[in-house]
Amino acid sequence: MGSGKTTIGRQLAKRLGKRFVDSDHEIEARTGASIPLIFDIEGEASFRRREAEVIRDLSSQRDIVLATGGGAVLDAGTRARLAERGTVIYLRAHVNSILQRTAHDKNRPLLRTPDPRRTLELLTAQREPLYREVAHLIIDTGRPNVQSMVQTILEQLAALARKSAHASMHSLHATTPQPTSPFTLNVDLGERSYPIAIGPGLLDHADLVVRYVNGRQVAIVTNGTVAPLYLEKVAAPLRAAGRDVLEIILPDGEQYKTWESLMKIFDAMLAHKCDRKTTVVALGGGVIGDLAGFAAASYMRGVPFVQIPTTLLAQVDSSVGGKTGLNHPLGKNMIGAFYQPRAVLADTSTLATLPARELAAGLAEVIKHGAILDLAFFEWLEANMGALVARDPAALAHAIARSCEIKADVVRRDEREGGLRAVLNFGHTFGHAIEAGLGYGAWLHGEAVGCGMVMAADLSHRLGQIDSLQAARVKALVAAAGLPVSAPDLGTARWLELMEVDKKNEGGAIRFILLKPLGSPSIGPASDVDLLATLDACITR
Repeated sequence: MGSGKTTIGRQLAKRLGKRFVDSDHEIEARTGASIPLIFDIEGEASFRRREAEVIRDLSSQRDIVLATGGGAVLDAGTRARLAERGTVIYLRAHVNSILQRTAHDKNRPLLRTPDPRRTLELLTAQREPLYREVAHLIIDTGRPNVQSMVQTILEQLAALARKSAHASMHSLHATTPQPTSPFTLNVDLGERSYPIAIGPGLLDHADLVVRYVNGRQVAIVTNGTVAPLYLEKVAAPLRAAGRDVLEIILPDGEQYKTWESLMKIFDAMLAHKCDRKTTVVALGGGVIGDLAGFAAASYMRGVPFVQIPTTLLAQVDSSVGGKTGLNHPLGKNMIGAFYQPRAVLADTSTLATLPARELAAGLAEVIKHGAILDLAFFEWLEANMGALVARDPAALAHAIARSCEIKADVVRRDEREGGLRAVLNFGHTFGHAIEAGLGYGAWLHGEAVGCGMVMAADLSHRLGQIDSLQAARVKALVAAAGLPVSAPDLGTARWLELMEVDKKNEGGAIRFILLKPLGSPSIGPASDVDLLATLDACITR
């Protein structure tokens, strides 16, 4: 509900030369009663039976665009019928967006509750897996321009048609599965807006990277681990399209997120005579994305760049939002720039080659998004962490998409971390101290953040902002992901020294991102007594 199905459906039907039908309007026309009245008199179960009957009739017709009610997917027969008889497009909307769109709409019987937000969260948790089961295309609405959204749908429908034709022609000779259409999310930043495409086999779409490279030259920045796996897959279509491709391969590891590595990128681009229309492509994890993005922001005062994240951590966090930079011996990510990519292409198939430790590191950032901004998502993670650790494709796809939605919404509202965006650093004040104190690379970034979240939850409890059960839930989920929950003993003085060098601090005071309650963030200082108690409780001695 509230995703824009009727508005977008009408425009789509117009562009396709088809007739538009809304199942709710058809039910009202057949019964002579409004949807709320049917709910009041007959109840939801009776309404669902009417809905399934109407959709059964409508889905047998040709040349229509059908908008169904949000709960239509609850009927297994309806799901099967829709998937079999048409192309199903799921318009996904965040709970906040739905609340804004339905705030003054009295025609929503399921939202006539004291707490509409909680109702929507529960409905989303119930229906989301069913939407994904039946959908051929998943489109994130965000705050779209309707015409732009319709054009995106038309392009993806055309891509589906081409894929279907190709599969029919070559099915007897196919040696690899065809890539599925990606879930597309838009980061709405006005003229700096860009898409995030998420899905398996994206790198098998030969034209996907090419479409975001306008200039003649391309510099692909990657590392020695990723290059043998994916570099040629990215470079070959670019060369075939007539692009001049420069390959820059850096050492792999957080310890190489340095000024020296940045200079290697600049040296290679200058030696290759790259011009200001050169597109930088970041192919790798968060280190590569941050370095390549900073290089793109700085080279000739800014050239376009595209993110192709190959680790879970990069796909759910570091590739989204435009933070770029490098580490300094005195502080992590203290030197850099806000610089948005032209696109983020997250091929979830790359996670199959990811070491278990790297997968766990990425799950830390997934947990973070639920802990600070989406309790329903946090609860979903508690129920599905086993599937995520086992790399279940459907579970990973949902976790990545939801994490990107949460972060994209925060970035839209606070691109340059003037206030709200700071909450995305939950666990990072402690985590960055661990990384710097042990030496970059000793712990993975996600491992340090996971432990940092346990410490931040403990501190939140000591400040009376969450109860002991909520703090224990954070610790249990972090442990279930395979992440450390006990911090290293750096010495109290060293801990305080490292935490004082933090971008969130103001006037020399350490500012922490805390929970108040679980699922909601707060930002503020902590007393020395509480902070020292947390350090004492969480450090392994």
